[in-house]
Amino acid sequence: MRYNRLGHSGLFVSELCLGTMTFGGSDDMWGQIGKLQQAEADGLLKTALDAGINFIDTANIYAAGKSEEILGQSLKNLGVSREDVVIATKVHGPMGAGPNARGSSRGHVLDQAKASLRRLQLDHIDLYQIHGFDPATPMVETLEALDTLVRQGHVRYIGLSNWAAWQVVKAVGITEARQLAPIVSLQAYYSVGGRDLERELAPMLQAEQIGLMVWSPLAGGFLSGKFDRDGKTAEGRRVNFDFPPIDKNRAYDAIDVMRAIATDKACTIPQVALAWLLHQKVVTSIILGAKRMEQLADNIGAAEIALSPEELAALDTVTQLPAEYPGWMIERQGEYRSHMLQSK
Repeated sequence: MRYNRLGHSGLFVSELCLGTMTFGGSDDMWGQIGKLQQAEADGLLKTALDAGINFIDTANIYAAGKSEEILGQSLKNLGVSREDVVIATKVHGPMGAGPNARGSSRGHVLDQAKASLRRLQLDHIDLYQIHGFDPATPMVETLEALDTLVRQGHVRYIGLSNWAAWQVVKAVGITEARQLAPIVSLQAYYSVGGRDLERELAPMLQAEQIGLMVWSPLAGGFLSGKFDRDGKTAEGRRVNFDFPPIDKNRAYDAIDVMRAIATDKACTIPQVALAWLLHQKVVTSIILGAKRMEQLADNIGAAEIALSPEELAALDTVTQLPAEYPGWMIERQGEYRSHMLQSK
């Protein structure tokens, strides 16, 4: 297991992160994602820790807080030393019926941080993330609330999730101007079948030295290899919960190439998809969500898969994004000067 620096912080996290969205679901939307209870969660966490994973991600909204509760108890059940793990959780989604029980207002952020700490049975959260952009709350209010939590010692680092590039850069400007706790990470969707992040977010993250945590690296299971162009219905979450949206024709092209690579390397298609992400410079850590022990073990095996330049080029060719403005114009006009930066 390799460990990467999280953004411009001094915190190092494993390149694979255990996601806990499958913990605690019942007969609702979360039940379609996963219904793992305490004993099953303990087993998955132990498998992850034994593999060298030190990074675990959850959110207050997952199964209405049950995911955090199960994770916190798992840490206790396994006797995990606090300094050996990096615990990340999130706030933004609705946690009650009232108008103020949601969003990124100062009150909701502060209240939910304390609630998450209780559920997790911890005295601090390593990485506290705003789960989505709140158009009803001034950005400065949210960032000052996060800074308050850092100064109080309840939170160590702050991150964002599912924000646009311009929103992240604006937030960075506010934190720098007001000397607030800096933003060290962004959690976003990225996969070999869905490379939209490369248009604006990836270059912004690299320029601002912000770490990237990837969610749904297998595109909600679509890149598992269970889905084919012939229309056969596969089992899995994607059948009943078709998310995130992707260009399926492009994803099928990727699967065709990955199947050949997997055969050549005697590995699985999901391992190739995850290995592709691990080869992308912008990626800090990939979040793995699993329902079964064998599924998690297979995903962890991706860390040992090395893709050749030819294999990476083959995948790049079939999944490359169509050119869009202003990207094609920036590239065209940049040619006047970019060649001057090339080393001799």
